[in-house]
Amino acid sequence: MGLLTGKNILVTGASKGIGKLIALRCAEEGANVGFTFLSSIEKGLALEAELLSLGVKAKGYQSDASNSTAAEELLNNFIADFGTLDGLVNNAGITKDGLLMRMSEENWDAVINTNLKSVFNLTKSAIKPLMKQKYGSIVNITSVVGLRGNAGQANYAASKAGIIGFTKSVALELGSRNIRSNAVAPGFIETEMTEVLDPKVVQGWKDSIPLKRAGTPADVANAVVFLISDLSTYITGQVIQVDGGMLT
Repeated sequence: MGLLTGKNILVTGASKGIGKLIALRCAEEGANVGFTFLSSIEKGLALEAELLSLGVKAKGYQSDASNSTAAEELLNNFIADFGTLDGLVNNAGITKDGLLMRMSEENWDAVINTNLKSVFNLTKSAIKPLMKQKYGSIVNITSVVGLRGNAGQANYAASKAGIIGFTKSVALELGSRNIRSNAVAPGFIETEMTEVLDPKVVQGWKDSIPLKRAGTPADVANAVVFLISDLSTYITGQVIQVDGGMLT
């Protein structure tokens, strides 16, 4: 028996990186997994096949969570396919970095919509089924950048800080219905996005982290599994930093 056996989990933005590992770790712990992807159709189909090979029910949905109509349709389709929603993981996110003085309104709006509005859309759509069943766990993926800011990422930092305030507010609103809302704040995690960085810069970051290494997507996924599982039934409104001690 896995930690999530029999639970039905929906993960957004799961075609690669942290989202993919979250979907896989949930399935490894026995959960049935629905997940979304936007443009990476081949990767989405490959992940669906990989999840099915683990012996659980799995389905990928091509959906844009930043669109409120699409988010509601996604939730309805997920409930129709899986029956219940036990855990929602809001992971979809993008970056469009640049100094504020040169940042376009388009790049601001794109990051806020994909990273923050998508969390609002999906959580709002999920509230009715969660309240009806009187249980559920919502896990939002934020970032240490949302806690301390980062030069060149005003849009990203604002979106991730917004997720933290949103997470805590939802915890207060839905706690009496036994619905929990928590966030996970990854630090420097090695993914496809970090592979293109200067190795000297990467090493400098690692040296500044107390654990002296970058994190892995699995490190983040393990924290998410814990927050969805029944091991954390008295934890809500919290931000768990998965950062090797970077912000201590």
